[in-house]
Amino acid sequence: MVSTLFTNATLFDGEADGLRQGYHVLVEGMEIREVSDRPLRSVSAETIDVKGQTLMPGLIDAHVHVTDHDVSPARLQELPPSWVALKAAKLMREMLFRGFTSIRDAAGADSGLARAVEEELITGPRLFHCGRGLSQTGGHGDFREPGNDVDPCCFGRTGMTIIADGVSAVRKAAREELRKGAHAIKIMASGGVTSPTDPLLGLQYSESEIRAAVEEAEHRGTYVLAHTYSDEAISRALKCGVRSIEHANFIELDTAEFAERSGAFVIPTLVTYQAMISRGEEIGLPAYSTKKVSEVHQAGLKSLEYLKQAGTSTGFGTDLFGPLHDMQSDEFQIRAEVLTPFEILVSATKTNAQLLNMYPKLGCIRPGALADLLIIDGNPLRDISLLQRPDRTITHIMKSGRFYKRPD
Repeated sequence: MVSTLFTNATLFDGEADGLRQGYHVLVEGMEIREVSDRPLRSVSAETIDVKGQTLMPGLIDAHVHVTDHDVSPARLQELPPSWVALKAAKLMREMLFRGFTSIRDAAGADSGLARAVEEELITGPRLFHCGRGLSQTGGHGDFREPGNDVDPCCFGRTGMTIIADGVSAVRKAAREELRKGAHAIKIMASGGVTSPTDPLLGLQYSESEIRAAVEEAEHRGTYVLAHTYSDEAISRALKCGVRSIEHANFIELDTAEFAERSGAFVIPTLVTYQAMISRGEEIGLPAYSTKKVSEVHQAGLKSLEYLKQAGTSTGFGTDLFGPLHDMQSDEFQIRAEVLTPFEILVSATKTNAQLLNMYPKLGCIRPGALADLLIIDGNPLRDISLLQRPDRTITHIMKSGRFYKRPD
């Protein structure tokens, strides 16, 4: 069994308020065996002195799309599944080397990619996937242009969504994604930026359809995540039992408080709007998306203020697509306009692990947790921008006890 002993570490463990000095962490196999403020001994362990650096849990991004390789999701239907999978493997490798040791794909990835990571056929973060997202006709997951009359009932394997109208169809679609190994069920409960025909703040799916998805997920011991922008869409999703609210740009304070009382999580994804505004022309963003993104961009920071004030469990997500994935780490600096570095790091570790129902196996440094660990050259609680330069500031990346990055 491979063992590693980290000594003299300044520890961010996702739990204590701030950093803890002079800690020692023993990893055996895939897990953390011991954590102590006193020296530890291990005859067989490799010793790494972390003095002057920060040891912290691996990062978790709770809203990615590793198969979304195009500016227009509709064009994904035309791409060979083999190419999509290979491209996704490249993107996931890049995410791992930014320090993200776990990710939740919020529509598009499948069990094949998750299995490929687990069996080390490809190098990437641990993948929790939601299969295809469920959308009503004309909803955020319906990417047909107004003049397209093709029946969407048989979307190909490379698509991110499936059209399901009515309670029975929603139940069947949810059951199908769960059968195929989905970690949770994704639904589209309001309009979106990249869909061509739906108003941004419109409501999608009836309450009975949302409840049907929630019920099917709960029967399998899991939950529903809902794409939502408007405050009304968020509120009705919460009322119907949705556990994970995605984006939430137009959330109001009372709804943020309702989310907190409901035990729900909210996952803002602010970097995607900044990316679309700054690089939209460069990547050929459609005109309908350009118009919509300008509406949601300014509201994003205000939503963080309300969520912080309400004490809502706020996770960390990015929601990037196509060539914009390289901006993933910029989410840290954007949030720093409202949140403290400690709050940001907790969102990307402990809170997201709780969302995934994986705490305390992930998102912390404690005995029995999986050994997902980063060594940061500096103090991210003093300077969160360190995480925007992972190639220079993250010196070691360990996932499940195995090093994927370390100095030569």
